[in-house]
Amino acid sequence: MRVAAVDLGSRRIGVAVSDGSGTLATPRCTVERSGDPEADRARVVDVVVEAGAGRLVVGLPLSLDGRRRRAAVAAESEATALRTLLAARGVEVETFDERFTTVSAERSLAAAGRVGGARRKVVDQAAAAVLLQAWLDAQPPAR
Repeated sequence: MRVAAVDLGSRRIGVAVSDGSGTLATPRCTVERSGDPEADRARVVDVVVEAGAGRLVVGLPLSLDGRRRRAAVAAESEATALRTLLAARGVEVETFDERFTTVSAERSLAAAGRVGGARRKVVDQAAAAVLLQAWLDAQPPAR
């Protein structure tokens, strides 16, 4: 089953998608926030459906000590709204700890020579790919 993931930022939403075997995560796109949460969710739903994903993983930005603060509560609320929109399409939605995904993505992009504006344009989708790969790696092997 193909899986999608989103890294929710205040300005952009990074999207990544797995391969059909659910083994490898790849950055897909970045959705620029429009100021209209419903329109932004509709764009995310369109990407998830277009990718043929059967599950969406929403990054949950827990604090370093594992507590749910404002950003995590907002992400859970967003996951609930996306769950409602995607339920009719048979797509399951869950949250997954995303601590350090953006930091890991930033480091990887810097190591690859991406700097400044070029890095900002793709860091959110790279963070979504780091999140999705961590989720994929945490899944038990299929039988």
